[in-house]
Amino acid sequence: MDPLHVIKTGGITIYILIGCSVLSLGIILERWLYYRHRSRVARESFMLEIIKKIEKGHIDLAIQVCQETDTPFANVVYAGLNLYGHNEIVITNTMERAITIETNKLQKYTSIVGTLGSTAVYIGLFGTVLGIIRAFHDISYSGSGGISVVINGISEALICTAAGLAVAVPAVIAYNYFVKKIDTFISDMELCASQTMDLMTIRQKWTGKEGTRNKD
Repeated sequence: MDPLHVIKTGGITIYILIGCSVLSLGIILERWLYYRHRSRVARESFMLEIIKKIEKGHIDLAIQVCQETDTPFANVVYAGLNLYGHNEIVITNTMERAITIETNKLQKYTSIVGTLGSTAVYIGLFGTVLGIIRAFHDISYSGSGGISVVINGISEALICTAAGLAVAVPAVIAYNYFVKKIDTFISDMELCASQTMDLMTIRQKWTGKEGTRNKD
């Protein structure tokens, strides 16, 4: 069947599923680009650079590295380094808040994809049920028909189920990918926050000073 016939046969349910598909694909593309852009820098190489700067006492240079690195964990480290010399609890709480903020940014729109993935199939089934009801109604109204007519009506009604699956499968796969990617980002942020806190604590104890930023 050609696409126009499929849309005509599916009725309003097909239009709903087309809208869901467009929305889902748009969010999937946007999130994929967002994660890809923020995954260009490896956590290990970033923290190696931060360690070198902090060990030499160049806190300002470490902050500059964070500003030049567009990743969630860089923003968390930046939040902590900005409070160098303050109480450890204050720095830790600030970095935890930064992790929460970055996590919310990473999770943006992902719940929509998950919802579409879980409901698209049911929308398709709803359209199929309506199609079957319509097929039997047409048969009873015309007063004639046979097994071939019934099968033809049911086959057309199942188009909605197929469309629902076509929307749901990519959405579910993408949502699972998003969840895994977000978990990786969160782990990186927590590791960077913990390591940065340790580095600042050791540096402050070693120098015996608090709040100093060297530009040498």
